[in-house]
Amino acid sequence: MRKIYHLANCNTCQRIIKTLNNGEGFELQNIKEVKMTEEQLAFMANKVGSYEALFSRRAMKYKSMGLKEKTLSEEDYKKLILEEYTFLKRPVILIDEGIFVGNSKKVVEAAVSRLLK
Repeated sequence: MRKIYHLANCNTCQRIIKTLNNGEGFELQNIKEVKMTEEQLAFMANKVGSYEALFSRRAMKYKSMGLKEKTLSEEDYKKLILEEYTFLKRPVILIDEGIFVGNSKKVVEAAVSRLLK
């Protein structure tokens, strides 16, 4: 399976998709228009080991909702990501059995390397 969960209006996501053959050969899911299902999120969490690993603390709502001061459980992370797409660390790139979460240079390089195999 080759899939990228992204935001269409995110310049960083678009730059990374261009790096990955312009998304050719990938199913692209704009998470703002097509909500992730609980099953999709569970699949990703299983791959990375936790819902927390998929959670973005950079989202503007993280501070505005006072989440920084709270201790969140795995169930909280899951619920928040499902309720508000901005809490998903983006992009999430699935390449065969590999999963790459976020936009750090190291993550993108690993995804490109996997794609070239």
